[in-house]
Amino acid sequence: MEPRFANMTALITGAGSGIGRATAIRLADEGAALALVDLNETGLEETASMLPEGCRARIYVVDVADEKAVETCAVDVENTFGGISVLCNNAGMICEGSWGRSQEDFADWRKVYEVNVLGAMLFTKYTREQLKASGVGSIVNTASVAGIRAGAGGNAYSASKAALINFTKTSACDFGEHGVRVNAVCPGLIETGMTKPVFDYARHAGKEEKLGSRAELRRHGDPTEVAATIAFLASKDASFITGQALAVDGGNTSSLNMPGMKA
Repeated sequence: MEPRFANMTALITGAGSGIGRATAIRLADEGAALALVDLNETGLEETASMLPEGCRARIYVVDVADEKAVETCAVDVENTFGGISVLCNNAGMICEGSWGRSQEDFADWRKVYEVNVLGAMLFTKYTREQLKASGVGSIVNTASVAGIRAGAGGNAYSASKAALINFTKTSACDFGEHGVRVNAVCPGLIETGMTKPVFDYARHAGKEEKLGSRAELRRHGDPTEVAATIAFLASKDASFITGQALAVDGGNTSSLNMPGMKA
């Protein structure tokens, strides 16, 4: 069978590590050419080195919150690849030290929103014509269970992910008549660079077994598991799915999950 993303180009933000890197590798394995976007050039080069032989890829060192840089990137991607069929808005951030904090500084809120929400908006804005022209366009935004329920990050991060989920739904309405689908994945606890402080603390404190223990599957997740879901939503296998926010969380959001409920 022909690979699901043969003769297609995917643009992936946050491709320098974590879920973005895993998504790049997954889509490349399934035949996609790739435009890899991140602020971390070293991370992008590492991701590119992990792609299968023969994969056509180009790296773009871009701040997703910089409108002019995003517009320039989108134009170059169209000139280089002839347009994209898949957009994965994966770039995201959490303010250092804000895990569990109830109040962050205004500057923290602004930066988190610029990256987590406006970054996705800008890449959607400047690639929309490419996606419409492809005839099979698909956008997958990486949100979070923090946008569904409280307790999975600081206030700014959680609010930004809730906004991204709503942006996914409104974008699905805007793009529907053009045949472009827009969905979101909402990862639970996944081991990435962003969640490293949580994992480091648990391991240092001898509480590694607690990581993911409040999920129904009693474990944390891996970036490859989220990447597999992104690949599904971006592919023709999900051709009648749009405007959805799919939790990839081991069942964490399927119950009340109150403290003390699980052994």
